[in-house]
Amino acid sequence: MSADAVGGRRAPGVVSAGGRRIIVGAGALGALLAAQWTGAGLPAVLVARGAARDVIDERGVLVRRPHGDERIAVDVVGSIDEAEPAPGDTVVLAVKSQDAEQALAALAWRPLVSGGVVADLPVVTLQNGLATEDIALRRFARVVGVSVAIAASHLRPGEVVAPSWPTLGTARVGAVTGAAAELEPRVSDDLASAGFAASVVADIAATKRRKLLANLRNVVEVFDVDDAVRDAATASVRDEAAALFDCLGLDVAPAEAGFVPVEQVPGHVPGRLSTWQSLERGASVESDFLVGELVLLARRAGVEVPLAEAVQRDLGALAARGGRPGAAPLPSALAAAVRGGSVATPSAPAAALAGATT
Repeated sequence: MSADAVGGRRAPGVVSAGGRRIIVGAGALGALLAAQWTGAGLPAVLVARGAARDVIDERGVLVRRPHGDERIAVDVVGSIDEAEPAPGDTVVLAVKSQDAEQALAALAWRPLVSGGVVADLPVVTLQNGLATEDIALRRFARVVGVSVAIAASHLRPGEVVAPSWPTLGTARVGAVTGAAAELEPRVSDDLASAGFAASVVADIAATKRRKLLANLRNVVEVFDVDDAVRDAATASVRDEAAALFDCLGLDVAPAEAGFVPVEQVPGHVPGRLSTWQSLERGASVESDFLVGELVLLARRAGVEVPLAEAVQRDLGALAARGGRPGAAPLPSALAAAVRGGSVATPSAPAAALAGATT
């Protein structure tokens, strides 16, 4: 798509006073944000690679909604340098958790068009799990974390199914450090302009822990299970995770009472979450940053989370051999927990708890 048609890419040598949203990653969330912000008249440029870049450059982003399909021309480039970042811009990191380190390392020290480097800009982290904010802080001083809940699906380059309307999902926004606190209202307003029910929260880490508990269904549904076993197994892994957070003294935000309705989109089979979609596409999976995050916390504290370990191991092996959803049975430890209706509660000696991060 030409820059003239969209207005997101700057003319050479021109610095935008209002700044642009430079979206890195063209999956479900990144492509959708580019389409939504462009439609709302907010300057945005999407950094995409490979087939996604080619398809979006030629045909725009196809957003499939309950009331019909919409194709939106967006400004898309193949690298951060092509985006010509400048002071006033904001980096919006929309890659998966497992790709965050590589993406941030590749762009942080690239030059801005009028002096400085990309790491001088604020970065907004949209990832699941608990790791990306710390990864970003290694290079960026101003980091704003966002916990996103959305039912979007992405199985083909340049195409996103967004089954909720007019509100697309929820977004909870929180600065990771005081240096980014002044950015919270702007990031929240931006996400509201993109169709999200957005708000600022006091503790983004606690909010992301709550989201992690919700995301544990992602890593269970990819096994060969029916709905009843899936739900029971998810509950067992969540119980283990919640007990771990409690054992380590880590706050978890309260569950939210409301939800965003999901409607039917013609020709789309609903209900499949992001890890299932990644396996179906043959892409990498983020399980090391979901159940793997629990395993990391437990090992550091000297406690055990056998269900999380079993899921991480079996799902990692499934992805490594190119397996598709449903190609592996439920891990035996988790199957036994479901049959027994109980789960071991993590515990730690006082010395281990004294050294745990809160």
